[in-house]
Amino acid sequence: MLHASTIFASAFLLFLVQPIVSKHILPWFGGSASVWATCLVFFQTLLLLGYAYADQVSRRLVPPRQVGLHGTLLAISLLALPVLAGSSWKPTGNEDPGLHILLMLSATVGLPYLMLSTTGPLIQSWAAQAGEGARVYRLYSLSNLASLLALLSYPFLIEPWSSLQVQSSVWSVIYTGFALLCIASGIALVRGRLQPVPAAAASTDPAIKPSLRLMALWVALSTMGSWLLLAVTNHITQNIAAMPFLWILPLTLYLLSFVLCFESDRWYRRSAWVPLLFASFAACGYGLIDFHIGMDLKVAIPLYCAGLFIGCMVLHGELAGLRPAPQHLTRFYLALSLGGALGGAVVGLLAPRVLPSFYELGIGFVLIALLVAILVRERPLLSVAALLMAVFLAITLANQVRNELGSARLLERNFYGRLLVRDVNVDGTVVRRLLHGAILHGEEFLSGPHQNRPTTYYGATSGVGRVLTANAGSPRRVGVIGLGTGTLAAYGQPGDLFRFYDIDPAVIAVAQREFGYLRNSRAHVEIVLGDARLNLEKEAPNRFDLLVVDAFSGDSIPVHLMTREALAVYRAHLSDQGVIAFHVSNRFLSLAPVVAKLAEDQGMQAMLVADDLPAEPAARSDWVLVTASRASLMRPELVDALQQPPAIQGLHVWTDDANNLFKVVK
Repeated sequence: MLHASTIFASAFLLFLVQPIVSKHILPWFGGSASVWATCLVFFQTLLLLGYAYADQVSRRLVPPRQVGLHGTLLAISLLALPVLAGSSWKPTGNEDPGLHILLMLSATVGLPYLMLSTTGPLIQSWAAQAGEGARVYRLYSLSNLASLLALLSYPFLIEPWSSLQVQSSVWSVIYTGFALLCIASGIALVRGRLQPVPAAAASTDPAIKPSLRLMALWVALSTMGSWLLLAVTNHITQNIAAMPFLWILPLTLYLLSFVLCFESDRWYRRSAWVPLLFASFAACGYGLIDFHIGMDLKVAIPLYCAGLFIGCMVLHGELAGLRPAPQHLTRFYLALSLGGALGGAVVGLLAPRVLPSFYELGIGFVLIALLVAILVRERPLLSVAALLMAVFLAITLANQVRNELGSARLLERNFYGRLLVRDVNVDGTVVRRLLHGAILHGEEFLSGPHQNRPTTYYGATSGVGRVLTANAGSPRRVGVIGLGTGTLAAYGQPGDLFRFYDIDPAVIAVAQREFGYLRNSRAHVEIVLGDARLNLEKEAPNRFDLLVVDAFSGDSIPVHLMTREALAVYRAHLSDQGVIAFHVSNRFLSLAPVVAKLAEDQGMQAMLVADDLPAEPAARSDWVLVTASRASLMRPELVDALQQPPAIQGLHVWTDDANNLFKVVK
């Protein structure tokens, strides 16, 4: 029970600190989903270092020295509490965001996380020395169960009811208790107070040292599990639907496969799971080239999540079957963590820099099929079937690449996601479109009556269009958070200033090079690179007549742009009659009540403009207009379109420290 309690506490804290720390720094990097991926790479890498520490300590030091060293490091790690980064770590906008996140996490949460990551293998090693034998591998299943519980508890039980500061403080208190529990486990081992139990039979002869080939197989299986997790998560959250909390589902399935495979051998049977893998991967691979399957929300999400779970059951089931005797368990866990870090680094860090789109999923399917062919080589028919599956998946991957590159004018990818520029024919007119993931971020007619006219969510009858039309005729100062194609610059008149803020340098380059809104605008246009809120905090008051908040990545929401603190920053940059226009169109979240609550909190007026039937080529849109001067909304172009935003009972004002997406899910 002492061993189990310590491991459960360490795994629970290990997973709980990840969303706390990640959410704290998320606003500093534009709310990008890539922040989560980078944090995951950091935590996987630190897990690798922790497992390497456990492997070396258990092999090179006698138990008393192991306990002494570990206890000393645990005590030192308490000095790092609490683990939230200070404001001095906020980015300036010129640094590489991925590297900056890695450095910041290393300096803040690094040591406590490292100590947590060492606990699982080290305590299991101590348990093996106390006579637990092969039963220690059930403790690994327990640790994954604790991680799963932490994962599910945070968004539904912890985040909605406590601020980040409270979460960090409570986590720090529990971590202190964990450190004491861990030291108690070590002392009990040294004093021999743990009662040994008969050693269970191991799956490998203890006298046989794991070969390099076997360790390479451990690493390969773990790598592909991590690769598949991140690749599927990227695909369903950025290509299919940027749905809140959707990232939880693949991670839950990934952890569940570990729990089942290491709890007992009865959950994995190769003869049943490998054919399922062939069927699911075939469907997933075909979905990458057939949009009717691969992009249909109701079909694609269950399909790719099923493929992930089946793939992880095969990979982790094979891992569990290859586990060594307890004498070598720390080397086994080191190989697993190395594979996890490699998979995370390839998908989270390398792929965005070398692949123009999300091709790592298709590549992962091919590699897993080849790995299965190696695993089942003693069964020729099954091995041939795996090779044929790899060929089929390679063909679907090639078709995916050919289809995307063939129809794209531009296709590139970076830390913030994938950008696709495509020319399409609409009633005989060429229309150029910009897509971020699967979401349209603007379009421009290259000829005809709609050329250089506002389109999509920015038409004349939209909320922002009505404000700009009402203010026409006199010089205006307009700030825009989120550049997109620069469509709003089409409203510019001589004497106007349009100042755009965008965190993604690739978006700025695309808007300037591929679209004409910026260069054809009659206004003076300025572009500021970096997170808009951080830049506004540094700037002198801009006296904007209109400030547009439209920084969305797909349907995901940069929450830090919709908080009490954010609204205070915006208000400091408004003129006396100025208006803030929040773009709140969203398939999954009711954001208008959030903005209305913010306005009420600061004594401002908020009205909704729902443009349900716009004239072509505009698209349906929802905007909430916020101002301290009600007269600014009482103009003829606006007044007939205004309506009260809906309310959500029990909704609290969002702040940087406390906000609850779950409350506003449609």
